[in-house]
Amino acid sequence: MPDTHTTECDIALLLEGTYPYVKGGVSSWVHQLVTQLPNWRFAAVFLGSQAKDYGGVQYRLPDNVTALQRLYLFEEREHRRVKPPRLPADTTALYARLHDSLRAGKAEVLDFSAHLAAGDPLNEDAFLYGEPAWHYITAAYEANATEPSFLDYFWTVRNLHRPIWALARAARELPRARLFLSPSTGYAGLLGVLGAQAQRRPFVLMEHGIYTKERRVDLMNADWINDARSPLQYDPTEVSHLREMWIRFFETLGGMAYRRADPIISLFETARQQQIHDGADPARTRIIPNGVDVERLARLRRPSGTAPPPVICLLGRVVRIKDIKTFIRAAHALRQRLPDAQAWIVGPEDEDLEYSRECHELAQALGLGESLRFFGFRRIEEILPEVGVLVLSSISEGLPLAILEGFAAGLPCVTTDVGACSELVYGRGDDDRSLGAAGSVVGLANHEALADACAALLSDRIAYGRAAQTAIRRVEAYYDQRQMIDAFDRLFAERVGDEGSL
Repeated sequence: MPDTHTTECDIALLLEGTYPYVKGGVSSWVHQLVTQLPNWRFAAVFLGSQAKDYGGVQYRLPDNVTALQRLYLFEEREHRRVKPPRLPADTTALYARLHDSLRAGKAEVLDFSAHLAAGDPLNEDAFLYGEPAWHYITAAYEANATEPSFLDYFWTVRNLHRPIWALARAARELPRARLFLSPSTGYAGLLGVLGAQAQRRPFVLMEHGIYTKERRVDLMNADWINDARSPLQYDPTEVSHLREMWIRFFETLGGMAYRRADPIISLFETARQQQIHDGADPARTRIIPNGVDVERLARLRRPSGTAPPPVICLLGRVVRIKDIKTFIRAAHALRQRLPDAQAWIVGPEDEDLEYSRECHELAQALGLGESLRFFGFRRIEEILPEVGVLVLSSISEGLPLAILEGFAAGLPCVTTDVGACSELVYGRGDDDRSLGAAGSVVGLANHEALADACAALLSDRIAYGRAAQTAIRRVEAYYDQRQMIDAFDRLFAERVGDEGSL
């Protein structure tokens, strides 16, 4: 796990697939937090799949990030010969009781790190190689599985459980911290639970999106999950058994994080209500919206009344959840309305290479040529002054930093109706709503509606100017980064207690 290590920090950040190895909204938020709070010392713990899936560090770590650790949950381990352990006679029944209680959401948060010792019926070798586990998995397959082969079911069970022991081992190696913070549930949330248990420290959960919802979207589209149903069995309204196993697994991890974390933070009210629906205690929930450096981004604004460039821009990773293909189709439709219009996609393409290839092929098939450009990652200071309308075509979002950055630069937005996007465009309270609309919100996967909304703004200078001014007023009033940073500064002091920072 180690990169660099220090014995103590104030806040241990548990970061699944984000900072500092992956660019994106959550990573930008983390970097913003650590750079704007130099009075707190942070440790960054990065959780990924395998080392080969990531490049180098993408951010210059500030001096108050005193430790960086990496944990790869699906790294191939060195082959070793394992002698099947001798286990108590009631081990199979123990597995059944444990999993039944976890599925029902009734189990207390388990301290998995207490079950790493050799001979413990819940340790890794016992479950992966022990005869009781074989009997348990076989019985569960016969009782519950309908369409997958036993081989697919067996390996799914092993892959579901495999990261748990890696996280339990990692929890023992975490830097000493006064507080643990994760921006998601999932694997990082479980590590937060285990680290907080081991060190008897607070655990704070800050969800930028609802992790279980996003994983469900990913899992429904994942081609690595085998669907063994025949064409006669297949019903697109039903989820295959193996997909449902993965979905339930992440729902269970989410429930464990909710039971331990205090507070449980979301970015906007709809997300808070979803957390409560998924089992979070309402008394421990609170909202802290994202914020951006309005003063810095204000320098990118064009003079009021100038014609907007006929350029629509999507700032985001080229991944399925951003629905880049709908943006590309919208670009094609927009050209039929405004022949000079251009569409830009600005964001890294290395996270899902197959999807990126599909997007390039779609652009070629539609004959977009130079009117649609893939820029890769670029600094927003280079891009936003040349853009007319910021566009989000996502099928899931939290409170997107990209929209706030666009607002601060004086750009209206056209977005799908996901996450907090509607309240960003139209306001979230009477005073906020009275400012007016900072663009338009359309339905999911509706490229014609996206194109219509973009064309309406770009072809009407008066309407464009009103939307741009609303965007500026809204971000200045409600989403300046100082408000967010001050809220977390107070939260850390509150949860750490009278000791203060190190």
